[in-house]
Amino acid sequence: MATTEIEEKSEDARDDAEDRPKGPARGLVREYFESGAVVLVMAMFFMTFVAQAAEVPSASMENTVYVGDRFLINKFVFGPGPHLPFLPQRDIRRGDIVVFKYPAESVPVENIVQYKTLFIKRVIGLPGETIEIKGRDILIDGKLLPEYRVESPDCNMGNDKAELKRLTAERPKADEPYTVYYRSHTACSEIPPGADAVNGVRRPYRIPEGHYFMMGDNRENSRDSRYWGPVSRDLIVGRAMFVIWSSDLSAPQEPGVSGFVSGFFKNTRWKRIGTFLR
Repeated sequence: MATTEIEEKSEDARDDAEDRPKGPARGLVREYFESGAVVLVMAMFFMTFVAQAAEVPSASMENTVYVGDRFLINKFVFGPGPHLPFLPQRDIRRGDIVVFKYPAESVPVENIVQYKTLFIKRVIGLPGETIEIKGRDILIDGKLLPEYRVESPDCNMGNDKAELKRLTAERPKADEPYTVYYRSHTACSEIPPGADAVNGVRRPYRIPEGHYFMMGDNRENSRDSRYWGPVSRDLIVGRAMFVIWSSDLSAPQEPGVSGFVSGFFKNTRWKRIGTFLR
């Protein structure tokens, strides 16, 4: 008896559903629009809070980061506020390669805009530390900072589009966590920083609280905190993660669409894709 009643109720429900007026079917355009809107919102959220892509325009970080490298920025790892133990967040450390907004005055000639143009450098000094730069030696609170130094025979390191040559050197020591590059040619070695490089160069410099001292790995071709001072914490966007695409911008470019296509395949540095930046 109970089974019969259930079947009758099910049939009544189906009849009611059939009697209701049906709305217009969603068109294909509307479906694409809704899907696109969802993707757009997710992409905006991802780029605002999680990650962002950026490209390297100068040689100040070579050979760690090449001119033409397009890399992903982790904007979440240095998130403000307390770091919860179950989230992949942490404080900024010495040696981190970070992306930040240019802190000094705008440079119209080079299209660098204060608080807007993104720069990439390595964190050398932390808040409250005293840094002093003596030639190639960097002293932090009076102690020598261990860095793995590689010398380049190429004197053309000042060319922002020219790559450093492939360099060979001994293996770094255990306490040398990252690599920096200097000129070794007698005609261009031991060139002192420019007259405007004043922070930590001629005397010890104490890094203000909430600020970080940045330097490029291509030490003699880098405008950094030695010139325009430390970077405030609120200007730091995130940590550079890995290369998602790389192109040799110094290679000759052929005209036309066919030249663009052929140049894309010839000038892409395929081995750089997926390289983690350390």
